Amino acid sequence: MLCAHLADEEATLTYGRTLASVMPERLIILLHGDLGAGKTTLTRGLLRGLDYTGRVKSPTYTLVESYKDSRIVVYHFDFYRFTHAEEFLEAGLDEYFQGPGLRLVEWPERAGPYLPPADLAIRLRIADDGGRTLDLQALTPEGRTCVDRLSPSPRA
Repeated sequence: MLCAHLADEEATLTYGRTLASVMPERLIILLHGDLGAGKTTLTRGLLRGLDYTGRVKSPTYTLVESYKDSRIVVYHFDFYRFTHAEEFLEAGLDEYFQGPGLRLVEWPERAGPYLPPADLAIRLRIADDGGRTLDLQALTPEGRTCVDRLSPSPRA
């Protein structure tokens, strides 16, 4: 697991750009954190790192925002408004998890067992100093490759 302290919004955007530099063409990333923890800000930074220059907004009401004008196709999901996990299937969102592309999922626990296995899990927390604490955990070999690229030093 990698941990980082992100002092402010700019640091969160920068970390997102750094993440973009290690992303393969296909990956599922779970974004955990309370409201206002920085999930969408991190996503905005990642998209900037993939050369996307347009507006990046939270998909809270649309459930998914697609970004096809970036170096990698990106799907950004937000399941905050789900009242039951079956809404994931009812909305046909499972189809977005087929084929190439990067999938960023906010509030993944609300889609429960219907989400395919993720490659990375990122937890953002508001720190006492107003910044953010980020924990990044690899869940698959592809996720491990990303973590290794972020932190090339040997592990114990």
